[in-house]
Amino acid sequence: MRLGLYFHIPYCLARCRYCDFYSRGGQKEVPDAYCEALLRELARWCNCDCAALRPDTVYFGGGTPSLLRPDQAARLVNAAAPAPGAEITLEANPETVAPAKLEGFLNAGVNRLSLGVQTADDASLTRLGRPHTAAQSRQALAWARQAGFVNISGDIMLALPGYTREEFDRTLDLLAEGGCTHISAYLLKIEPGTAFFRHTPAGLPDPDTAADFYLYAVEQLAAAGYVQYEISNFAKPGYEGRHNLLYWDCQDYLGLGPAAHSCMNRHRFYWPGDTRAFLEGTAKPVPDGGCDGEEYIMLRLRLAEGLEEEQLERRFGMRLTERQKAFWRRCQAAGYAAPGDGPLRLTPAGMIIQNSILTELLS
Repeated sequence: MRLGLYFHIPYCLARCRYCDFYSRGGQKEVPDAYCEALLRELARWCNCDCAALRPDTVYFGGGTPSLLRPDQAARLVNAAAPAPGAEITLEANPETVAPAKLEGFLNAGVNRLSLGVQTADDASLTRLGRPHTAAQSRQALAWARQAGFVNISGDIMLALPGYTREEFDRTLDLLAEGGCTHISAYLLKIEPGTAFFRHTPAGLPDPDTAADFYLYAVEQLAAAGYVQYEISNFAKPGYEGRHNLLYWDCQDYLGLGPAAHSCMNRHRFYWPGDTRAFLEGTAKPVPDGGCDGEEYIMLRLRLAEGLEEEQLERRFGMRLTERQKAFWRRCQAAGYAAPGDGPLRLTPAGMIIQNSILTELLS
């Protein structure tokens, strides 16, 4: 089994209006005490008998991990003792990086940068509550290349208020010209507890129009050489995100930090969303069920390569029922699933309505 390690960095300059991740706005740096708490919990885990594997991937997520200092990132990477050739990703916001800092992250062991660009339209960025501009995104990408980063991912958010295909095209051009080898493109969702949920912005596309934007994005990304390998992820060959692939294959991953989730030996648990308790060492992981065959089906159908029934049986002792097979044939006939008798794979049209398909498939 492979192992992924996730460090949650819950600090941000400002909370974006759509964000429902656990984070604290109004922060300009990551306290050393927080890094010490991560190191404490990592050491505690490493003392367990079940932690013999060295992580194949390390991921700094947030929040805004680029608020870390390079020396803080280096301490965490060194303590993690990743396996040779491990993928080590750090999420970054354009307004928080500079040449020396990016060089410092690379020297600290970070070899993959994930930049939160979202859009090349400054008015859209302001509506989202993003504190950067398109010009800052271009500059951050240029600095990343100059620092020596080769594996660079960029985010595109689709179906924003007043969205157009031209806005997508400009954003794709910015990322492609900036040297991105990987692009995450996902639809804006209005989540409970967010500023957008309390005050829904005007001009949001209806569901059918949002679906059209998604299908257009898939088409344009393919034309630009980015191959879709997951519902929201596209990569130049060889640059697929290895850390998230662990999630979608029900492999082991350990998450550290408030609100971080883990799955080890098919047992799920998470840390409470309480930074103070995590700092003080009083927070304890909360059990959250297990990973079973149905969850494996759900996760594998996110992937373009899909689900092999033989793997489902080998790993979880489960096969599809005749009712499920009949439903899948109807999905194929409707164009939502790829034809043929090979792996079960959703088409882009099927990925848009994946939740509805899974509800019927697993009912």
